[in-house]
Amino acid sequence: MKAFVFPGQGSQKKGMGESLFDDFNDLTVKANNILGYDIKKLCINDPDNSLSLTNYTQAALFVVNAFMYLKESQNNNCDFLAGHSLGEYNALFASGAFDFETGLKMVQKRGLLMSQAKNGGMAAVIGCEKEEILNILKDNNIDTISCANFNSPGQIVISGPESDISNAENFFKSLGKKYIKLKVSGAFHSYLMNDAKKEFKEFISKFKFNKLKIPVISNVEAQPYDDLKIAQLLCDQIVSPVKWQDIIIYLLEKGVNEFKEIGPGNVLTGLIKRIQKSIK
Repeated sequence: MKAFVFPGQGSQKKGMGESLFDDFNDLTVKANNILGYDIKKLCINDPDNSLSLTNYTQAALFVVNAFMYLKESQNNNCDFLAGHSLGEYNALFASGAFDFETGLKMVQKRGLLMSQAKNGGMAAVIGCEKEEILNILKDNNIDTISCANFNSPGQIVISGPESDISNAENFFKSLGKKYIKLKVSGAFHSYLMNDAKKEFKEFISKFKFNKLKIPVISNVEAQPYDDLKIAQLLCDQIVSPVKWQDIIIYLLEKGVNEFKEIGPGNVLTGLIKRIQKSIK
């Protein structure tokens, strides 16, 4: 069995999708009209160094992931779909939950709202599992930081106020843990996104979603999406941890033996290999 997986923020790179924009010219024109800027120029040339900014990154990745899927699916299909954070929108698009334009409008709004949440930060902690991370934070009287991404065994991303993320670095490093502060503007997938979630919920209430054609595994629940809960889970995802490790374990238990990463880079491929290795 095969699963297509779509990467999220962090996989963007200058030059991505270069050969695809002309192949999907009609959709490129639609994207430009929705976004109000030249998506091809942003992705290929990034003339204003905007590609790393959340409100541009998410739209750019959605477009490139979508084009890569449309090309891949011409001669290939899959049994399951999943996406990491922003990539989940591509999984839902691939499953027929909404069309390209609707997906891009939602992603544009999501990126804008998440970019407006200031003074937050995130860090990847390598070599720790959840309980150890929580104990280290508790021992040092830090109750403002939570786990945001469960990426693979020993790789968890934490999220919280930027000052606390910076202060926590010494506590983890003093115990020999690898601590990598991420280049993000906000504390994504945490309670600090509650305002963004509230506004996003109001925004997507005007959209209707179609029945899924292929099972999509939810970031929030690590279980297949319920067709009636698409809007709810997309809102919850903004403030909830990404359960990537649990998603891959679920797919493996369902008999998936081939994973195809649809998007720039190979971040998810590396995470999947580590998860597979840990359960053999």
